[in-house]
Parts: sequence; structure tokens; C-alpha cells
Amino acid sequence: MKDVQRQTRSYLMSLFRQHGINPRGDLGQNFLIDVNLIEFVVRHADLGPRDVALEVGTGTGGMTAFLARDAGHVISVDIDQNMSRLAAEAVQDCNNVTLVNQDILKNKNTLSPDITALILEKVAATPGGRLKLVSNLPYSVGTPVMSNLLASELPWERMVCTIQWELAEKMAAEAASSKYAALTVWIQSQATVRILRRLGPNVFWPRPKVDSAIISIWRDKEAASRILDRRFFQDFLRRMFSQRRKHLRSVLIGMYRRQLDKPDVDRILQELGEKPENRAELMDVPALIRLANHVCAAVRTAELCGGGSAGIPDDGDEPELEEDQDFDEAHS
Repeated sequence: MKDVQRQTRSYLMSLFRQHGINPRGDLGQNFLIDVNLIEFVVRHADLGPRDVALEVGTGTGGMTAFLARDAGHVISVDIDQNMSRLAAEAVQDCNNVTLVNQDILKNKNTLSPDITALILEKVAATPGGRLKLVSNLPYSVGTPVMSNLLASELPWERMVCTIQWELAEKMAAEAASSKYAALTVWIQSQATVRILRRLGPNVFWPRPKVDSAIISIWRDKEAASRILDRRFFQDFLRRMFSQRRKHLRSVLIGMYRRQLDKPDVDRILQELGEKPENRAELMDVPALIRLANHVCAAVRTAELCGGGSAGIPDDGDEPELEEDQDFDEAHS
């Protein structure tokens, strides 16, 4: 492979002028123009021949070429046809890159089945294959891509991505903090989260109006195995944090009024040593997993003769979610 073209601000501006196109704000296109930071992201992904790197937001191929240099195979996805054309030129000498001009999402809570199948195919074709998400993620899809990958059965191991600073703060937040939310618990219950670096707007072109972050998320299979039912847990968190400041007992009684009586809820809280007046926003991740598991088991028992997933309501039964908009948008 030839030396990687360093896509600086001046290079990109010239490239866009040549092709008569402009960055699309509606697609969250802010290109990372600091080559040292691109290499920083790729280095922290620790890519090798066993790895299939998934890049969402190919852009002009500035990071794609660096990924191809280290990974066994790269699947790079971009919804913008213009970007796919430019990226094809940037990686034309890379024989281990598959460019996909398609939306990574089937809908806000499901990854594209076609792309999922492609990922599985490439991982299966790679001896000891592993999946890593390594991307300068467009702001518009950061939460659903990362959260839905976590919810999927894909064999991912690590995510190293640039995302909005506010979103990174939420993913890495501690219990009882102002940023602590359903998304926090959902991710930290199954992975280890670390913010690697804060980025100012000047390292992107065009410059976004907010700061960004490079975040690293490592899969923790042992932690995830403690969750009795992930789909139940996902719904449990969404509804709990929509009422995060209300007392635990009253929230649970309202959430599962069709399956559990008040004495059932009281018994669960007593068994766990949780005070009825506690609140979801004050409970750490292990405590919320234990509570969800106990509630799930009780709801399953109550619904032995019923169908469907335990305690997961029809859409018409779900409350308005105001407290965790990121998680709501990815999973409602």
C-alpha cells in the first residue's frame, strides 16, 4: 500500500472544490483533520491481522486508509454517495477494504441486517476474527450505532470513536452525578468505558459548535453475563430513568402494575436491602442490575401463562421519556 494521504484542512477544501460538493451538516459531517489524532485513535484500537475494523462515517477515507494499514479487513460505511466516491479514490490501493454506501441503521434501534451479515461474513473469514468499531462517528448517529452494537450479538471486542463531549461524559458518568443516565448504565453494565482525550472544534473541518471526545469502550463479557435478560434490562433502564427522581417503590409499582402487586414490589426491595424512597439516579450499576434481575424473575413468574417478553409493554403503554434523550432516541 502507498503512503497514506494526510487529509489536512487545506487538502479537503481543495478536494471538495474540485468535486463541486460541500460537507453536509444534516449528516453530521465534521472531518477530523489532525492526522496525529487519527493515528491516536487507530493506535488505541490496537488493530492486527485478526481484526475486522468497522468504520461508520467513511468520509473522504482519511481514517480508512490508516485502518487498512493495520487491520485484517476494514468495512467502512457511509450513507453519502459523494463520500463513498471520494473514499474509493483514497483507498484504491487497499485490497482489504470494503466500502458500503448505505445507512448503518435499519431504524434507530436496529443495525442494518445487510451490514450485520457482511460483518459476520468477514469475521468468519478471518482466523480468530474479532470486530472493532473504530470511527470518527457522525454526531447524528453516535448513540444508536454504539448502543445498538452493544445490544447486538455481533462479536465486537472494542470501540474507539470520536463522539460529542457531552455524550462521552454521559457514557462515563458515575452514579448520582448530573450526567448519570440510562445510557450510562446500559453501557457500563456490559463494558469498561474510558475517555481518552477531549477535542476542541479546531481539529475538525467544518468546525462543530461543541467539543468532542475520543472514547474507548472495552467489552466485558463477565459483567454482561450478570444480566438475566438484556432486552428486559434495556427497557427497565429506559423507563426507570424517565422517572429518575421519583421514589423507587412508586416507580416500580407503576411500571409493573399489570404483573406485580404492591406486596411483590415491597418483597423485592426488602430482599435487596433497598429503601423504598431510594431513586434510580442514586443507584450504581451493580445495584440496578440486581434490581432488574429480581423484577424480571418476579414478572416472569407472574406471566408464566402469558406470551411475549416479560414486562415489556406495548408502545402505547410506555411513558413519555424526558430524562435521557440519547438513550430514548436509540432504543424507543
